[in-house]
Amino acid sequence: MADRLRTGPPVATLLWQRPDWPAPASVGALVTTRIGGCSQPPYDSLNLGTHVGDRPATVASNRRLLRNALPDVRRLQWLEQVHGTRAITVAVGDKPLRRRRADAGCIVQPGDGVAVLTADCLPVLLCCREGRVASAVHAGWRGLLNGVLENTVIAMGGHGAGLMAWLGPAIGACCFEVGDEVRAAFLSTAERAGGSVAATADAFVAVPGAPGKSLMDIYAVARLRLQAMGVDAIYGGGQCTVCDRTHCYSFRRDGVTGRMASIVYLKT
Repeated sequence: MADRLRTGPPVATLLWQRPDWPAPASVGALVTTRIGGCSQPPYDSLNLGTHVGDRPATVASNRRLLRNALPDVRRLQWLEQVHGTRAITVAVGDKPLRRRRADAGCIVQPGDGVAVLTADCLPVLLCCREGRVASAVHAGWRGLLNGVLENTVIAMGGHGAGLMAWLGPAIGACCFEVGDEVRAAFLSTAERAGGSVAATADAFVAVPGAPGKSLMDIYAVARLRLQAMGVDAIYGGGQCTVCDRTHCYSFRRDGVTGRMASIVYLKT
């Protein structure tokens, strides 16, 4: 599931997960775990989020460790995520890469990478079958509802059949309890998003003894949204950040905690 990569001092080992998908050789991708960095509890130890209360110098050290472990990445775009639907494209001439307000980033130049931060929300990585364009998406339920995946597919050219997607570690259907208003919102937009109301309804299971509450399968909803855009090559899913205390940060489980990075890049 995860690959160990030896780096230099002060931390010897980072632990990350490599997506199991048939991406072209020119596309690299990984998801960090919480193992291998410098952060102290409750952020221990490879926290990459600058907005969660961890010491800025420590987060900077963790990001340097990560960058040093990625020799194929010359420029790594970090996003200011806002649970929105904006998908940006990192242009060839963009320099320096300032943090940009968006929840999805597309790359087209070898040596570029883009990262999204999560601790329960769904990270989605996409690439075209030719390996010329790739994207990373932060898909919380609000962004998923309002079209962040659709906007990303459009930003990549709009031809979903030519893309593949990998669904990274997120809160599982075993733990993602939502209110009836969330379920109703997805049902009301299912047809407009090109999907099936019945299939969307199947992604929500009533919680016994808790009226007005459902367990949401965010992976199933994401698959439906991607399929409606023509993306049929979908991999990953089935993990749960809440349940995996060893490898994953989880905001719902811990409240104050760190963030993992899901990164896609085009190799030099």
